[in-house]
Amino acid sequence: MYKILTVVGARPHFVKAAMVSRAISEFPNLKEVIVHTGQHYDRTLSENFFEELSLPLPKYRLGIGSGRAAWQVGQMIIALDEVISKEQPDLVVVYGDTNTTAAGAITAAKNHLPLAHIEAGLREFNKQIPEEINKLLTDSVTDLFFCPTSTAVKNLEKGGITAEVYLVGDVGIDLIRAFEKKIRTTSALLKQLQLLPQQYYLLTCHRAANTNNPEPLQNILEACTQLEKPVIFPVHPRTAKAIDNFGFNHYLNSTNIIRLQPLGFWDLQSLLYNAKMAITDSGGIIKEAYYHRVPAIIIDKQTEWIETVEEGWNQITGPHTQDILNAVRHFKKPTLHSNCLGDGTAAKKTVHIITQYLSENKNELTFTT
Repeated sequence: MYKILTVVGARPHFVKAAMVSRAISEFPNLKEVIVHTGQHYDRTLSENFFEELSLPLPKYRLGIGSGRAAWQVGQMIIALDEVISKEQPDLVVVYGDTNTTAAGAITAAKNHLPLAHIEAGLREFNKQIPEEINKLLTDSVTDLFFCPTSTAVKNLEKGGITAEVYLVGDVGIDLIRAFEKKIRTTSALLKQLQLLPQQYYLLTCHRAANTNNPEPLQNILEACTQLEKPVIFPVHPRTAKAIDNFGFNHYLNSTNIIRLQPLGFWDLQSLLYNAKMAITDSGGIIKEAYYHRVPAIIIDKQTEWIETVEEGWNQITGPHTQDILNAVRHFKKPTLHSNCLGDGTAAKKTVHIITQYLSENKNELTFTT
């Protein structure tokens, strides 16, 4: 029996972990212990997802909450170190590129535990982006690299990393593929909002680059007020706070922008699937829009999901009003769609490789107090 310690803490982790945890449960020689750092503590971004996605409940809830990045990571490391000391796992799993990811990686490395990084190798090549620092920190101590795209594999190779690198696809896409029928038939919210398919845009905006300063956020909201179709905007708590602080609430009073509270996974997928186009800075929405064959305008200056841009489904405009408007109004759907994010088996491949790794290295696994 091998014990896997899974470290999660933010909405994207829950989506990615849903299918991986399900795959782990199918292996009788694996036991999973889930730790929730509390990086996302708003119920709409945390607890609701455990319920919606049928995720096993965390054994540990660290309740770290928000704070400056270095403080937050430090508090997580201290708390995770105590959990590791108590549980003595055989391997640690982390997801993505958040502060939770980096904290889990550092704590595993300091305890000489094998680390599996799901969504390894992605890069944005800009250290001003908080997530980029977390990507680099995590991959520097990872033992098993599970890459969602061929670009991620190439990025690792350029950095001299070639051992234990696996191109498995994106585990988040596994979830959508498994429940595609449910997504396509979930229409209650559309009826409630009196929306017709292809007759609205979906906006999501939460990244620090677009919410820490007023100009980018104002440019994005200004563009949305000028679009010819309504813009559905589930507002992230960070963005809601920024809108209040910068005095931008008048944009949300525009007849063109329909403000919603943060949505559950299935409602958001239904809105995305039926949208004419997404306008987003969310890596998750960028991927999910691509899978649904819904064009996406990326209101960020770069993206790690290069393949979706190269195929023409996503277009980078940055947070610039006129560029957003031009991209939306003149976008032409491409004909190529290669399913470059995977075939829906990423989670099963990942867990199979982890099991094989643990079996082959069982005599070398050591826990350091």
